[in-house]
Amino acid sequence: MPEGATQPRRTDNTLIKALARAFRWKRMLESGEFATIAGLAKREGIAPSYMTRVLRLTLLAPDIIEAILDGKQGPEVTLAQKLEPFPVEWAHQQDRSGQFGGSGRW
Repeated sequence: MPEGATQPRRTDNTLIKALARAFRWKRMLESGEFATIAGLAKREGIAPSYMTRVLRLTLLAPDIIEAILDGKQGPEVTLAQKLEPFPVEWAHQQDRSGQFGGSGRW
């Protein structure tokens, strides 16, 4: 891109929907509406293992979540990539080159 040009926003609706579901499921579990992930997964009609991986999205650093919601994530950031294991420490999430946007930053 030319110097001074800004990267166009690339909103990933699949990733945004997964984030929304993750936080909704987390709220349902924390409120006591469901006692277990297995019970909630059964109600949602999905495998508990998949629900667990999606729930991990709630552990992403706030600035990473904001970048996804704003469409500022790197082109290699996809739901499948985000469902892979990642460090829970926010500082380590930012440090992993390629993991969260190619340059290690959003």
